[in-house]
Amino acid sequence: MIGKLKGTIDEIGEDHVVLDVHGVGYVAHCSARTLAKLGRAGEAAVLFIETYVREDQFKLFGFMTAMEREWFRLLQSVQGVGSKVALAVLSTLTPGELANAIALQDKTSISRAPGVGPKVAVRIVTELKNKAPAFAGEMAPSIVLSQELGEGVAPAPIADAVSALTNLGYSRDQAANAVAAALKNGGEGADSAKLIRLGLRELSR
Repeated sequence: MIGKLKGTIDEIGEDHVVLDVHGVGYVAHCSARTLAKLGRAGEAAVLFIETYVREDQFKLFGFMTAMEREWFRLLQSVQGVGSKVALAVLSTLTPGELANAIALQDKTSISRAPGVGPKVAVRIVTELKNKAPAFAGEMAPSIVLSQELGEGVAPAPIADAVSALTNLGYSRDQAANAVAAALKNGGEGADSAKLIRLGLRELSR
C-alpha cells in the first residue's frame, strides 16, 4: 500500500501526473485543482496517495493534502459515486467548500461538478450531512453553524446576520463563514447587529 510519494514531476497530463521517485515513474490520477497547484515538470512535489488494487488494474490517486484524500474516500461511500465522480467534485470544490455546501444543503454547488446530476447531489448532501463537520478541519465551527442554517435551527441573531450579509451580495457560504468568525470575537450572546458589524469586518480583510 502506497500512502505518500515525494519526488520530481516528470510530466503533467490532463488528469494525472507522473512523479519520478528515485528513477521510478508513478502515475497518479488527480483532481484538476491538485494538478493546477503542483507546479511544473522538474519541480519537487509531494502527494498523499490512495491506492486502488483491482483484479484488472493497479491505480494511484494523488492529493495535495490528507484532508482532500479523506474527502475522496468519503465521497465514494455515497451510492453512485465512484473515483471519477469524486475527483470531479474535488476539482470543482475545495474540501472546505464541499463541507460547507453539504452543511448548507447546497445541492446546486455540488451539481456543478461534471458528471454529478441532481439525484447524485441530493444523495451526497443527504448521506454526508452528519459527517461533514468531522472532515472540515479548521473550518469545523463554521460547518456546524452552516449545518444549523441549512436545517433551519440556527439561533435568530445568527440567521438574521447571515441573511443580512447575503442581502448585501455575499454568498451564503461567505456569509456563514464570516458570522462564524464573528461569533468567536463577539461571543455567543452577540446580537444580530454586532454579528453583522463583525462579519463585515471579516469580509473586508
